[in-house]
Amino acid sequence: MSESQLLEFWAPWCKPCEALEPVLETLSKRIRVERVNADEEPDLAARYEVLSLPTVVLLVDGEPVSTVFGVRSLAYFEAWLDKMLPAAE
Repeated sequence: MSESQLLEFWAPWCKPCEALEPVLETLSKRIRVERVNADEEPDLAARYEVLSLPTVVLLVDGEPVSTVFGVRSLAYFEAWLDKMLPAAE
């Protein structure tokens, strides 16, 4: 079984990032969510080609498989995960 997680790139000054927090909190019941402060981890943000905030990267077995830029609804993220993750998860 593969291991999946979301990396959320955010910053304290980012208002859209604040708006995304409740969505990611709900998703954290389904998948591990790791928050990365892009201001404090610029090398990691560059590694995942983060050009805007918020950016959410789906990792499967440590490899990025898909990225969502900006704020989206919970329904959007749920449909995205259903499409991107193996059925076993």
